[in-house]
Amino acid sequence: MNLISSYQPLYSFSGFFVGMLVGITGVGGGSLMTPLLVLLFGVHPATAVGTDLLYAAITKTAGTAVHGIHGRVNWRVVGLLASGSVPAALAMLWIMAGVNRESPAVAHAITLSLGCLLLLTALMLIFRGQILEAIRKWRGERGTLAPRTIALMTIVLGLALGTLVTMTSVGAGALGVTVLLVLYPQTDVREIVGSDIVHAVPLTLIGGMGYWFIGEINWSMLFALLVGSIPGIVAGSLLAPRLHERSVRLILAVTLAIVAWKLILP
Repeated sequence: MNLISSYQPLYSFSGFFVGMLVGITGVGGGSLMTPLLVLLFGVHPATAVGTDLLYAAITKTAGTAVHGIHGRVNWRVVGLLASGSVPAALAMLWIMAGVNRESPAVAHAITLSLGCLLLLTALMLIFRGQILEAIRKWRGERGTLAPRTIALMTIVLGLALGTLVTMTSVGAGALGVTVLLVLYPQTDVREIVGSDIVHAVPLTLIGGMGYWFIGEINWSMLFALLVGSIPGIVAGSLLAPRLHERSVRLILAVTLAIVAWKLILP
C-alpha cells in the first residue's frame, strides 16, 4: 500500500486536534479518536478500534521513554496489571476473530460499549476528586488493605482493562488511573500515571497487532493520524501550563458525554 498516495489531510487535522487535547488534559487518545473515526468519518467500529490501538501504542511509546528516564514507573504495578490484561486481550482478540465483524449486531455491541465507557470516563473527569475522597474516608474507617489483596485487585483491574481496551480502545487512561489511585493512595500521582502509560504500550500493541492479523487496520488512516497527532501532542503539552486545567477538563468531559449519547442513542 502506498501510504503517500492515499494520504488524507482531514485525518491529520483530526489527529492534530486529538493530540493537542491529549497533551493538554492527559486523557488517552482512544476516548477521543475512536468515536471521532466512527461518528465523523463513518469508519467501521472494529477498524476504528484496531487502527486506534496501533496509533496509541506508537504515540505512548514516547511517553514511556520519558517516564522511564525520570524513574516515574512502578514496575511491580505494571507487571501485576499486565498479568491480567495480556490474557484478557488475547481472549478478546480470539472472540473478535471468531465473530462476523460486518454484522450490525457486532458493530452495535462495540459502539454501545464505547459509548458507555465514554460516559463513565466523563463522570470520572468531573467527579474524580470527590470519588477518591469518599473512598479514602471509607478505607480510613475499614483500615488498610492487605498487600496480597491489593495485588489481587490490581490483577483484576488488568483483566478489566485488557477486555475493555481491546474491545473499544478506551479505559487505560482515566479509568485505570482512578482505580490505581484508590489502590495505591500513598504512591505519587506522577508514578501512577507513568505506570499506567507504560502498561498501556504492550496492551495496545498486542491489541493492534491482533486486529492487524484479522484484517481490521487501515494503514493509510493510521499514517495520516500520526502525521497530525505527534505535533498536536507537543503543541498541547506546551499550551497546557497556560490554561486552567479544571475548565479544560470540564469542557472535555461534556464533549465526551455528548459523544457517548450519540453512540448509545444514534
